[in-house]
Amino acid sequence: MNVKATFTLEERHRIDGAIASLKHNAATDLSLVVTPVSDRYAFYPLIWAGLVALIVMAVIALLRPELHDRFTVVIELSILLVLTLLFDWLPVRLALVPRRIKHALARQLAHREFAAHGAGQNQNPRRILLFVSLGECYVEAIADHATHAIVPGEVWDKMIAELASAISDGHLAEGAVAAIESCEAALARGTREPNMDRI
Repeated sequence: MNVKATFTLEERHRIDGAIASLKHNAATDLSLVVTPVSDRYAFYPLIWAGLVALIVMAVIALLRPELHDRFTVVIELSILLVLTLLFDWLPVRLALVPRRIKHALARQLAHREFAAHGAGQNQNPRRILLFVSLGECYVEAIADHATHAIVPGEVWDKMIAELASAISDGHLAEGAVAAIESCEAALARGTREPNMDRI
C-alpha cells in the first residue's frame, strides 16, 4: 500500500487486512496507491496569469491611452506576479487545468505505478492496482490480462464508480476496503463459474 498521511493507523490495518484476505483467498496481489495529485501542473498558473495580465493591459490601453509605457509595464508585471502566486494555490491550479489533461496525466501515472509494482512482484503473475489521484478525482483499477479476463467489465466499472463515490463523500478508507472486497468476491465468482465466451 502506497499512502502517506491519508489514512489513520486503524484504517491502514483494515485495508492491509482486506489486501491480505484477497491474496490468501484469490491468489492475487493488490496494491493501493493514493496520491494527492498526479502532476505538478507548474506552467498553468504562469500561462493563465500571463493571459489575464495581457487582457487587463489591453483594456487599460484602450480606456487610458495617455498612460506612460513604463507605468503600464509596472502594472502588467504586478498583475502577473500577484496572479501567478494566486493561481499557484493547489485548488486554483487544478481548476485551471482542463479535465481531459488531468485525467490523461493521472492515467499515465497509474500505468507507470502498475508497471513499477509488477517489476518488483514477478513471483505472482496475478495482480491488481487500485489507483486514486485525489486532486484529479481520478480512480482506476488496472489488472494483468488473466485477472482482468476473470471479472466482467461491468463489475470493474461498478467497483470504480462506487470507490469514486465513496471518495467524493469523504470515505476514502471505507471505499478502498469495499473495492478490495469487491475484487475478492468477483475473482472468487469468476474462478468458480466457467464462462464459455472467454478465450
